[in-house]
Amino acid sequence: MAITTSMIKELRDATSLGIADCKKALEETDGDFDGAIKILREKGAAVAAKRASKEAKEGVVQAIVSADAQSAAMIEVNCETDFVTRNEDFQAFVAELLGEAMDFESGKMAEGVAKKIEDKMASIGEKIQFRRNVKWTVEGTGSITSYIHMGGKVGVLIELGCESADTINNPVYKELAKDLTLHVAAAAPQYLTRDEVPAELIESEQEIFRKQLVGKPENIIDNILKGKTNKFFSQICFVEQGFVKEDKISITDLVAEKSKEVGDTISIKRYVRYQLGA
Repeated sequence: MAITTSMIKELRDATSLGIADCKKALEETDGDFDGAIKILREKGAAVAAKRASKEAKEGVVQAIVSADAQSAAMIEVNCETDFVTRNEDFQAFVAELLGEAMDFESGKMAEGVAKKIEDKMASIGEKIQFRRNVKWTVEGTGSITSYIHMGGKVGVLIELGCESADTINNPVYKELAKDLTLHVAAAAPQYLTRDEVPAELIESEQEIFRKQLVGKPENIIDNILKGKTNKFFSQICFVEQGFVKEDKISITDLVAEKSKEVGDTISIKRYVRYQLGA
């Protein structure tokens, strides 16, 4: 049976694979469309297996927030090269996955899109990995804000709480939410508050501080140790860090200041930061 251009095009549209692969599959099946698809799917599985051991450290982080800012999702999709990251086909694929992100709970999306990932690996020709996902719904009154930095190298979600539903539409509140996402992207806090810092980490740091204080008078060691510990918290805890746009004011003080401006009590409920490949 003669393999026509229209047959090849139809198969390409259905599989996203190259002209040569589609033509060969049709020739092998004597023009049988379904048989050709089966061959190409088997080829895709073989490509996926071949690429499985490759490193996938490039890619992109993307986020989506509902129109009412009451729910949001963020995903990280990896590939092997920056060339593929910039490929329109890969970008369209990530956009397609992002469109489904609200349908999956946190950490559950990779399994749900595994077949799509395998098929895309076959068409693009290098390893594609769905790394992780998070999905939030606002708890109580508040909103979620997202920020994507450096074209998808870093992504942030922050949920703020407040007492009045009207506050989330206040320009001062919105500016604060955006500034806080920028801060998290730049400062990369490890914990929201010092209460979340593991006791063993605190003890490990204090042990280092004690060794640094050997030989100091006993009556000042406790105060110095307290000061060093507080500085440690200010480096790793979001609410204690100096604001990236004005490091002389802490995040706690910034939020308190903006709360007064809007006439409401604003709080940082939670945040998440994805860094590509981290």
